[in-house]
Amino acid sequence: MVTLESIPGIGKSALELLEAAGFRDVDSLAKADVATLAHELKRANSILRIAKRPPAQSAVKKWITSARDITGVADLPTKKSAPPVNYEESPQVIAMLATAPLAIPLPARVLMENQLGVADIPPGILLNRYSGDLEVKTEERLPQNRRPKPSQSAGYVQIAETTSQRTEIDSSKFRNTDDLAEPMLKTAAVKSSPANDRVALLRAPRSSTNKGRSPESRWYIRGVMHSHPVSVYLGALVTLILMIMIPMAVVSSALLFLSGEMPEKFWWVPGWLLIIPVLLPLLGIAYLIWGVSSNCRICGQKLFTHRSHLKNSKAHRIPGLGYILPLCLQILVYRWFRCTHCGTPVRLKE
Repeated sequence: MVTLESIPGIGKSALELLEAAGFRDVDSLAKADVATLAHELKRANSILRIAKRPPAQSAVKKWITSARDITGVADLPTKKSAPPVNYEESPQVIAMLATAPLAIPLPARVLMENQLGVADIPPGILLNRYSGDLEVKTEERLPQNRRPKPSQSAGYVQIAETTSQRTEIDSSKFRNTDDLAEPMLKTAAVKSSPANDRVALLRAPRSSTNKGRSPESRWYIRGVMHSHPVSVYLGALVTLILMIMIPMAVVSSALLFLSGEMPEKFWWVPGWLLIIPVLLPLLGIAYLIWGVSSNCRICGQKLFTHRSHLKNSKAHRIPGLGYILPLCLQILVYRWFRCTHCGTPVRLKE
């Protein structure tokens, strides 16, 4: 069986291009057109990049000639493509279109000006369903007057008149704005409900709270009212005491231990220091009740619990002491604070 590789000039890359183009045997190659096959091989090589350059059209012609000699297929006659027909240039078509009837859509204003109704317009005739000579009759109808017909005839298209009688305005029904001034003032003078007072109190403190205080002073109470001010105050107090008691408990426990081991040197250590380590668990329980449960009114973050993240730039802070201890001092002394996380001012006093 003769294969494509037996044809002179077809190497490995050319064989891969022919297979990619759909020519897998000698018979299909013998029936191919030279220009078409050269274009297909060029297109396949541009996509697959098999050869450095696609085969030339002269080489493709030699392949097809060799394939036809092997298979005995004669040269295929070239098909002449028929030129496209432009029927608009045909004299017969031009004459037919010139004598054909033409329908023009009528605007509504034309129908109104000529007093034409829908029933007066003849229906269109389908030329493909008409047999014989077509006779078209035209009739010119002029309007008798410019006034539209009465509205009882629903078969006509009517447009509203542009000129209409002016409606008289009763000036006795006019009222001056001065007459409405007193009722409006009375409405504004109505006292607000307790719910409105509560909302206003949440946003800002009472005027008597900051009476005589400068807005630039730290004593000026500002911010949103906290929903649980007592719990936050107790949480700040317990946290502050616990932060002081923890190092004191460590020192007192060490002194008590040394006084028991070396009484001749640490005879001066009083025995009541034992109270500090004993109170430490009680303070821890109080911290779990009030300290851990204290949250910010706005962002809901824990106030007295350490979190390693980026703090707000307006948060209370003392270098070397961090954020929690200054926050507790701010709450206990000034009754308002800025949240360490969101920086929103929150107050504990109405």
